Amino acid sequence: MVRRASGRPRLFPEREFHRWLRTLVPSGGTGLLAMGDDVAALPLDRGRTLLLTTDALSEGTHFLGRSPADAVGAAAIHASLSDLAAKGGRPIAALLDLLLPPRTPMAWAQGVARGAQKAAAEFGIQLVGGDTKPSAGRSVVGTLVGIGSRQLAPRSAARPGDLLVTTGVVGQGGAAALPLTRTRRPATRELRELLRIRPRLEEGSALVRSVHAMLDTSDGILEASTLLAEASGVGVAIDWDRLPLDRRLHAAHLSPSTRLELAFFGGDYELLAALPARSLPSALRALRRIGTELTVVGQVEAGRGVRLLQDGTSRRMRSAGWDPFARPRPAPGRH
Repeated sequence: MVRRASGRPRLFPEREFHRWLRTLVPSGGTGLLAMGDDVAALPLDRGRTLLLTTDALSEGTHFLGRSPADAVGAAAIHASLSDLAAKGGRPIAALLDLLLPPRTPMAWAQGVARGAQKAAAEFGIQLVGGDTKPSAGRSVVGTLVGIGSRQLAPRSAARPGDLLVTTGVVGQGGAAALPLTRTRRPATRELRELLRIRPRLEEGSALVRSVHAMLDTSDGILEASTLLAEASGVGVAIDWDRLPLDRRLHAAHLSPSTRLELAFFGGDYELLAALPARSLPSALRALRRIGTELTVVGQVEAGRGVRLLQDGTSRRMRSAGWDPFARPRPAPGRH
C-alpha cells in the first residue's frame, strides 16, 4: 500500500510501478525486449533467443477457495505459455512455486502440482523445479523457459497503417465470469471454466513471421490495445462491429453497457497483433491451416490512445481490463 501526499491510502499503482521499472532497468538490461513486454528475451547463438516469463495466481484475486486445485495449477502454466505464444516461442521447461499458509492440506498442493504437470506435458515439456514457502494466503507461480527466433514482434513495433487482428473470440473471460454475478455459489464446472486458458502457441509461431507487434490479451483486448499503443507511440482504433464476440455475450438479457464491460473485462488469452495489410492474406492462410480464425478488429493510426468506433461514433477509451489491485476478488471477471 502506498499513500497520497494527503496521507490517505490508495491502491498500489501497478502501471506506474512498471513505468518506473523501465527507467531502473532500460530495455530489460541486456535483453532483446523492453521490460514490460510479454517475456524477457536473451540472445543465444545461431539467431536464437532464450525466452523467460512468469505469472502468479493468488487466491481471492485469480481463483476462489473452492476452485479445483488441478485447474489452478494448469492455469499457472497456461498463463505463462500464453506469454511465450505472444513472441512465437517454443517452451522447453516449467517451474512451479507454491506460497501456502502453514495449515494448507497436502492434498491441495499435490492437486496443484498434478494439474501443472499435466498442463506442461500437453505441450511436450515437464516441471523441472520450483519452490514452496509459507505465506499468509495461497498463491501459485508458473515460470516458463522457452526458445524463440530473433523475430520477436515486440509491443513497441506497431506502425500507423497496420491492421489490428485477433485470434479466436473476444470476451470469453467476461462470459466465463457471469456465474459469479449470481447469488448462488458457482458450480465446479463454472469454476474450472474461469481458469480455462488455451495458449495460442501454434498461432504465435505462425504469426510472428508476418506481424510487426504482438501480445496476448490476458487482461482483455482493450487493455492489450492500450499497452500496444503506449509501447509503440501510436494510436489504435477498435471497430466494435468487427469484434468476434463470444456467443454468450449475445444473450438478449445483457444490456449494451454490460456487453461492453464483459467484452473488455479480461481473461481472453488470445493474441492481438499489428501487421501490414500486405501480410494479412498469408497470416489468414497460416491460421486456417491450424484451424483458428483471425479477425481484423481495427487499425493502428498516428496519434495516441485508443478509440472505439461504435454506432457511427468515435470515443476515446480508458483502459478497462483486469486490474487485480483495483478488483480484490475474481468477480465478476477473471485475470
